[in-house]
Amino acid sequence: MRIETIAVHAGHAVDPGTGAVTPAIHPSTTYERAPDGTYPRGYLYSRNDNPNRSALEACLAALEGGAAAAAFASASAATSAVLLALRPGDHVVAPADAYHGTLRLLRETFAAWGLQTTFVDMTAPEAVAGALRPGTRLVWVETPSNPLWKVADIARLAALARDAGALCVCDNTTATPILQSPLRLGADLVVHATTKYLGGHGDVMGGAVVAREPGGLFDRVRALQAAGGAVPSPFDCWLVLRGVRTLPWRMRAHSANAQRVADFLAGHAGVEAVHYPGLATHPGHDVARRQMAGFGGMLSVQVRGGAAAAMAVAARLRVFTRATSFGGTESLVEHRASIEGPGTRTPENLLRLSVGLENADDLIEDLARALAEGTER
Repeated sequence: MRIETIAVHAGHAVDPGTGAVTPAIHPSTTYERAPDGTYPRGYLYSRNDNPNRSALEACLAALEGGAAAAAFASASAATSAVLLALRPGDHVVAPADAYHGTLRLLRETFAAWGLQTTFVDMTAPEAVAGALRPGTRLVWVETPSNPLWKVADIARLAALARDAGALCVCDNTTATPILQSPLRLGADLVVHATTKYLGGHGDVMGGAVVAREPGGLFDRVRALQAAGGAVPSPFDCWLVLRGVRTLPWRMRAHSANAQRVADFLAGHAGVEAVHYPGLATHPGHDVARRQMAGFGGMLSVQVRGGAAAAMAVAARLRVFTRATSFGGTESLVEHRASIEGPGTRTPENLLRLSVGLENADDLIEDLARALAEGTER
């Protein structure tokens, strides 16, 4: 089946008891045992499993072309489960440019736990190859990366990991399964913040891990899901599953709008640099064209004049909302360095834009006015 059909039908079934087409929400925390003490319906306790979570996990596995998925209460919980499935003393190769929450987990939480990490430029496969050690167990890839939207060659990095006896994990949050298929390119696990495009409406938090094959590290992730209990509620699962149904069409609209916004900004005198894989001038454009079906709805712009100028432009925007997150229907802008805090490597004049589903002309006019008002003063 094509991806649009999978998005609509995977994880969904007509309720056999009522004929309901829309799935019900099952808030129960516990389930009835049979007289012999077994659980013939497959459910024991909501921390272990839940009908809504089962449906969402089936949907996510189908979307990514994987064998199984595990849903979590947040992407940070999903990431933590993958890292906890390793052992103290294991080594991870990770990107220097990535979601700051992932980097913080590696640098602070799991470094204290005994995990060793080498941070490299994932767009340079030779740097990844040079960072691999006998104890390397994981190569973590985030592409496009947040917030500079660098593009890493998933197939090449997955091959390097495999040759070193390590697994390749790809954070596919910004591309989604609609624009990029890491498992088909050789990755072993895919991580998602379902909070973002999969949910798609800014009203739910969640994360997920999808495995290309069952067993191994994923079995430990699944065990940690139940033991740790960082699981999404039935309603959260229901919301994400509902959001997925429109995902293919939303991602195409996000991508089309972002391309127009990026083209406009790339030619503006008040702009120092635009980071968007859809621009032919982007260093990763050729790799993105090869491994992606579209370039996504995220871009970053560096405003001439430094941090103060960038903050002022954000303050003058009216259609874009100043808020942290991405993937919703509304367009958002944030000064990323101030969000990431001390130690950030993000340029001080960078604004991260989550381009929503408004009319692209309205977004461009909003940006043009905000940039023009800055140059007039």
